[in-house]
Amino acid sequence: MPSAMGFCVPTDTIGDMEPQLRRPTRRACERCGRVERWDGDAATWRVASEDGDKQVGNPYCIHEWDINGRFAPFEEPA
Repeated sequence: MPSAMGFCVPTDTIGDMEPQLRRPTRRACERCGRVERWDGDAATWRVASEDGDKQVGNPYCIHEWDINGRFAPFEEPA
């Protein structure tokens, strides 16, 4: 693949140089305790179950998810 400098960079190494995007796979409401897990097949959040019980929390809660400004969505390549 030609670069801006005009030389070729092997395409199998390009992904190693870029930061990797991390996505949360679980979230919990800090107010009511609702727990959800990411369903990649459906591309949506689903209510999680623990010991067969759905962790629905309060259906009238305005959820305050535990994902905040401290979550770093990008990892530097190893």
